[in-house]
Amino acid sequence: MLAVPAHAADCGGFPQLEVATPPGFCAAVVADGFKFPRGIQPLPNGDIVIVDMRNWEPGRGSIWLLKPSGGKYDRLRLLGGLDRPNGITLGPDGLLYVGLVHRIIRFDPRKPEVVEDVIGGQSGVAPLPGLGRHLLTTMRFNAQGDLYVNVGSASDHCEDEKGNAPLPSQRCAEAEGPQALGVIRKYKMRWPQGMVASWENYASGLRNSMALALHPVSGALWQADNGRDAIQAAMPKLANDNELPHDELNLVRRGANYGWPYCYDDNRASPEYPSAVCLKYEAPLRLLPAHAAPLGMTFYTAARYPALYKNSLIIGFHGYRDHGHRLVALLPDNKGQPLGKMVELIGDWSHKDKQGMGAPVDIKQGPDGNVYLVEDRTGRVVRLQYTAQAPR
Repeated sequence: MLAVPAHAADCGGFPQLEVATPPGFCAAVVADGFKFPRGIQPLPNGDIVIVDMRNWEPGRGSIWLLKPSGGKYDRLRLLGGLDRPNGITLGPDGLLYVGLVHRIIRFDPRKPEVVEDVIGGQSGVAPLPGLGRHLLTTMRFNAQGDLYVNVGSASDHCEDEKGNAPLPSQRCAEAEGPQALGVIRKYKMRWPQGMVASWENYASGLRNSMALALHPVSGALWQADNGRDAIQAAMPKLANDNELPHDELNLVRRGANYGWPYCYDDNRASPEYPSAVCLKYEAPLRLLPAHAAPLGMTFYTAARYPALYKNSLIIGFHGYRDHGHRLVALLPDNKGQPLGKMVELIGDWSHKDKQGMGAPVDIKQGPDGNVYLVEDRTGRVVRLQYTAQAPR
């Protein structure tokens, strides 16, 4: 049931969030009542698929179909009993691919009773690590049909299970070798079967790659990295970590190492590794606000929004701290890379009467040219729509 405050304004026939948006935009709540939604996938026919993790307990997740009907969305449960489902994407075969802990599955939303394992489970492909602090799975297909998969680090900054800092003289075991964590794996797929032919650690030194997107022109993989926490514990002169370290925007290159946990920000040595030679690591192309926690992003390719936003990178800042709970667009620079001006698309998303603070997770562009997102703090599905006529 969609909870509508009595004072709610209208946004395309749905309740409007009380937030700040640029002129001509509004943010509509098209569905709510989910427990802990983490993934969203609009379908070509206008349906929307929602991944609801429910909570952090194993085996409680579900997948739902929202179907437009008479100015609202009917809700149908497709799958249940899933182990912490998070990422979802549409495959080259038109099937839905969903990331669970240790596994990636696929199914046809018209026949959800037929579920196949792609990685882990009964697939014959080794399961994903799914360890420690960052065990959730996000993935994206490139234009060739190969699959990029996030394998997050098990720790914050390579501390041990008791929270003790690593020895500066030793390499971080979890960040090294063929089974390294803090990497993006690339799975070479065999089509039309949709089977894994082989895989590699495509890039490493990335603490947690929840936000991934393929550039619509170059096809390049971009990643927004979630920076570490509690750096002030190792930096006595730092009063707090509100502005340090920054989260990062990286252009992902095959074989590159981005420095986690040895370096942070613009290749500064981490306090636990003061002798690290950071010049050998790939530096971020853009620093994002500290603890913004980017958990989802997409390039905007439609024509519904003003031309200013064409090929911009739209990112959700999930974090509960100062720089989180908002949606931004990174405009393209003169080379088409998302390194231009940052524009706030949804701001002032704080606690208000009958409206909790926003915490956006997955973000996708819909077939109608609007942007859809889920946010896990209040369990809402939000559509950012442009209501004015888009200028040419």
